[in-house]
Amino acid sequence: MNSLLWVFQVALALHTVTGAVWKFSNSEQAVPSLGALPHGVWMALSVIELLCAAALVAPAFYRPLAVAAPVAAALIAAEMLLFCAVHLASGETSLGPMIYWLVVAAVCGFIAYGRFALRPLS
Repeated sequence: MNSLLWVFQVALALHTVTGAVWKFSNSEQAVPSLGALPHGVWMALSVIELLCAAALVAPAFYRPLAVAAPVAAALIAAEMLLFCAVHLASGETSLGPMIYWLVVAAVCGFIAYGRFALRPLS
């Protein structure tokens, strides 16, 4: 279980860094349903994503930061749920982006639960 959680953590960290870089190079208007987010919030989410990506892998290098991984996963899940809420509020009928965000949120939930309850890092 520990190895599986590490694989998911590293994959989520890479995914999150990619998303943050994408946000820096594209405006919130690139996803029409997310256009309601102010540009400052969009940029702040990029910075938060970079910090969360670092927090997901930090315990591999410095064990006292073990609590950072599940907290980061929970923050990323909250961001994905925020995107779902904004998408629904926009009246957009396409479910593709929501399915993607919900899958990422589920992976985040698995990591958070796994690191808080199943295999905490000590």
